[in-house]
Amino acid sequence: MSKIAVIYWSQTGNTEMMANAIAEGIREAGAECDVLTVPAVSADQAAEYEKLALGCPAMGAEVLEEMDFEPFFTELERRLSGRPVALFGSYGWGDGQWMRDWVQRTQDANANLYQDEGLMINETPDEDGLEQCREFGRGFAKY
Repeated sequence: MSKIAVIYWSQTGNTEMMANAIAEGIREAGAECDVLTVPAVSADQAAEYEKLALGCPAMGAEVLEEMDFEPFFTELERRLSGRPVALFGSYGWGDGQWMRDWVQRTQDANANLYQDEGLMINETPDEDGLEQCREFGRGFAKY
């Protein structure tokens, strides 16, 4: 099995675009990468990877998506200690509180968090945003 998994949930396709660009960057850096969607992957399957890049957009009042992603992450949280984890997602409103909360939860789980603020892109990523994602992936591959 590959060493890095990019696992995401996307409603409008924005976070999916980010996930694919991050995976592209990981592969450009010479690492193996699987791109998986929630709910197509279980927390047990995710825990088999050495590194995890997790993506979820801001939903509602700046929270993680509640039907699929939140239960997945809650189950995965206890398995993150010492594991390299990168967080990313898109948003359309607010100021990034969902990401700050998610970063805090990930740090509280003692994960080895890549980039303390995560990667956020407003709405649909343009070419500059996609390049940010590729750079994020290249950096995470070497992390």
